Amino acid sequence: MALSLAGLLAAYLIGAIPVGMLVARLAGGVDIRRHGSGNIGATNVLRTVGPAAGVITLLGDVVKGFLATSAAGALGGETWLGAGAVAAVVGNCWPVFLRFRGGKGMATALGAFLRVAPLAVLPAALVWVLVVALTRYVSLASILGCLGFVAAAWALGAARPVVVSAAMVALIIIWRHQQNIQRLRAGTESRLGQRVKTA
Repeated sequence: MALSLAGLLAAYLIGAIPVGMLVARLAGGVDIRRHGSGNIGATNVLRTVGPAAGVITLLGDVVKGFLATSAAGALGGETWLGAGAVAAVVGNCWPVFLRFRGGKGMATALGAFLRVAPLAVLPAALVWVLVVALTRYVSLASILGCLGFVAAAWALGAARPVVVSAAMVALIIIWRHQQNIQRLRAGTESRLGQRVKTA
């Protein structure tokens, strides 16, 4: 039990690595928290620093989600893998290294569930791509994509701990998108390809 709990702590700390902030500093010499939307995620890095930095941030967050979840699950089964996925996303959203002000968790969740339930990721990814293609709202695509993953995991017969962890991660991601939801309702949400105002 102690080792498994240590695995969860490792998952949190790996998830808490601020990839977007590090990439933005190296690529553009900027503190991404003071530019664009103020978020450290790939979308804001893309809009603020450029496509290459945005892609590197996206891939980095995906990789850390995969590695964090693997660390938690190394000494346990699907229950600990699912818990590790949640811990990784919590780390990304509330990183101890940035005084608990982090990203929104979507890319980290993608990496985490590529480790936990890769087959369920495909339909969720298709939902994300379709919504972005039709609306260019990354926030809306992220919300619907994580809900799509929960549905896909359940429909494909994933173990109960996996479905529960997916539902918990979806709730976290939706919670982190509260301001985006308000802007979507008001018709003021930025679309992919638009630059956002400085925070």
